[in-house]
Amino acid sequence: MQRENHHTRLAELVGAGKCFNEVRALDDVSLSIAPGETVAVLGPNGAGKTTAVALLLGLLTPDEGEVRLFGQKPGSRALHQKIGVMLQISGVPETLTVTEHITLFSSYYPRPRPLEDLIRAAGLEGLENRRYGALSGGQQQRVLFALALCGDPELLFLDEPTAGLDVAARRSLWTEISALAESGRGVLLTTHYLEEADALADRVVVLHQGRVVAEGTPSQIKARTLGRTIRCTTSLEDSRLNQLEGIDRISRQGSRIELLTHDADSLVRTLFALDPDLRDLEIIGAALEDAFLALTAPETKTEGKVA
Repeated sequence: MQRENHHTRLAELVGAGKCFNEVRALDDVSLSIAPGETVAVLGPNGAGKTTAVALLLGLLTPDEGEVRLFGQKPGSRALHQKIGVMLQISGVPETLTVTEHITLFSSYYPRPRPLEDLIRAAGLEGLENRRYGALSGGQQQRVLFALALCGDPELLFLDEPTAGLDVAARRSLWTEISALAESGRGVLLTTHYLEEADALADRVVVLHQGRVVAEGTPSQIKARTLGRTIRCTTSLEDSRLNQLEGIDRISRQGSRIELLTHDADSLVRTLFALDPDLRDLEIIGAALEDAFLALTAPETKTEGKVA
C-alpha cells in the first residue's frame, strides 16, 4: 500500500521508545493510521500493543521518538473530541441503562451521532432500557462500541472490540467497522482474533518484544513468512522429497503429504515430473494465524524437513 504523507496521517508513532524501570516496552516503533485505513496491531501478551496505544492517546509520553495525533502532540480536549476509544476497561456504572450511558457520553461532544444511529450500529435494539450490569458480556461489549462512536470520531481505537461476542454479532460489528473506514475514518484495531485482522485490516503491524517484526497487508505478511501449502497424495518417499529445492517443511499422513513452500508453481511442476500419478492436489494460501506464530516464535528458524 502506498504510504500517505505525514500531513494526512491521523496518528503516528515515529521511532517511539518507552521503558518501565528495566523493562523496554517499546523499542524504535513507528506506525501510522491514515484516513480510510484500518490498521491492525498484533502481538502476543507483553509485546507492547497497550503501550503503543497509550502513547497515541497521550496517556503516556515516549522516552524517545515522537507521537502525533492529527499532526499535533496528543493531550488536548479538542483532539480527544475527534477520536473514539474502546478499551478493555472496568468501572462502567452498572446501574445506568444503555440509553443513559449513551446520552451521557454524547453530552461530552459538540456534534454527537444520534442515539438511534448508535443503537443500530452497535446492535443494541431492544436493550435500550436494560441496566448495564444486567447485560451479558457480549452485550456490554456492544455498549462500549456504541460509546466509542458517540462523538462521530475521525479516528477510532478499538481494543479487542469483538471479545465475548457470538459469531453473528462479531460479523455484524465487522460490517460496521468496515463501513466506518469506507467513510474515511481511520481505525486502529488490536485483536487476538487473527481472522478478524485478516478480514478488516488494510495493513497489519506485528509487534514482538517491543519491536515491529513485520508490517504490510495481510497478504504480504502471509506470503513473506510462509508462502503456500501444497497438499497431495503421492508415492514419493520422504528421502526423495528432502532432496527437492523450495520445500520449507514436510508433514505426512500415510500417502497424503503437506508441503510448505515459497515457490508453489515450480514445486508442483517438479512433483508431477517425478510422480505422474500424483493426485488430490490442493494449493492453499497461508493463514494469518500461521504467519503470526512464525513471526513471534521464540526462535524464528523454519522447522526443518523430516528425516
